[in-house]
Amino acid sequence: MSNGLSGIIRTLHFGGFGRTVTADEIIGGQNDMEGALKISVVIPAFNEEKLIGGTLESVQKAMGAFRERGWGTELIICDNNSTDGTAALARAAGATVVFEPVNQIGRARNRGAEAATGDWLLFVDADSRPTRELLAEVAAAIETGRYLYGGATVKFDDFHPVWSNGVKIWNAMSRIGKFVAGSFIFCERAAFVKLGGFDNTIFVGEELELRNRLKRLARETGKRAIILHRHPLVTSARKGKLYSMREMLWFLARSTFRWRRTVTDRDACHAWYDGRR
Repeated sequence: MSNGLSGIIRTLHFGGFGRTVTADEIIGGQNDMEGALKISVVIPAFNEEKLIGGTLESVQKAMGAFRERGWGTELIICDNNSTDGTAALARAAGATVVFEPVNQIGRARNRGAEAATGDWLLFVDADSRPTRELLAEVAAAIETGRYLYGGATVKFDDFHPVWSNGVKIWNAMSRIGKFVAGSFIFCERAAFVKLGGFDNTIFVGEELELRNRLKRLARETGKRAIILHRHPLVTSARKGKLYSMREMLWFLARSTFRWRRTVTDRDACHAWYDGRR
C-alpha cells in the first residue's frame, strides 16, 4: 500500500469528536459488504421552508434504493441558523435536525456529518430532488468497491435562457474532470473524516476544494471517482430568477481572477447568504 498506510491505525479528530480509523477502512475495508452498510444523507438548510418539504419527500422516496438492499439509512438536516420554519418542517417529516449557528454552507455540512453514523455520506442541497433511480446508481457504484467519492450531473427544474445552457457546459466539465457539484456529493465517511471535512474558511466552492483533496486520497489508495449521468439531479433554478445576470457574472469574474479572496469573503458571496428565497 502506498505512503506506508498499511497496518497503521490513526485516531482522527473531526468536528469535535475523535474516531479510530484503520488504513483498511480508508481503502474500502469498511465497505466490503460483509455487513449491512449505512448511508447518511446530510442536507444543509438556511431559510428553506418553501422547498424543504418537497426535497425531503423526494429524498425519503429515493432512499428506498438503499433500503431495498438491506442497508441502513438516516436523514440529517442541519438548520444553519434559519429564521423561518425550516427546522420544524424537517422534524415533522421525521428527519434528525442538528443546528449550526454560523451561517456557512461548509460548516453546516460538517455539522451534519459530525452527527452522522453511516459508512457513506451523501450531501444533498435543500433545493434539490434526487430520484430513486439516481440513488440506485449511487448504491451500484458503492457496491463495486472501486470508488472513494462521486457526484452527479444536474439539471434545473425550470428553463433559464442562460443558466440552462451553462449547466450543460458544467456537466461536460464535471464528467471529464470528475468535478462534483455541491448539490450532490457522496463519499466514504472514513475518507471525509481523515481529510477533516469541508474547509470552514470558504463560503462558496468548498465542494471543489474538498474534491481536490479527495482526488489525491483516491490516487494514494488506488480508488477512483465517478460522476453519474443517467439520472441527473434536479435542482432549483431560482438563483437565475432572484439575481440579475450582472450580479452573477460579476461574482464569476471575481472568483475567476481572485478565487481565494472572493470565496473567503462572505459579502462577495452574498447570493448564497443574503436570504433571498
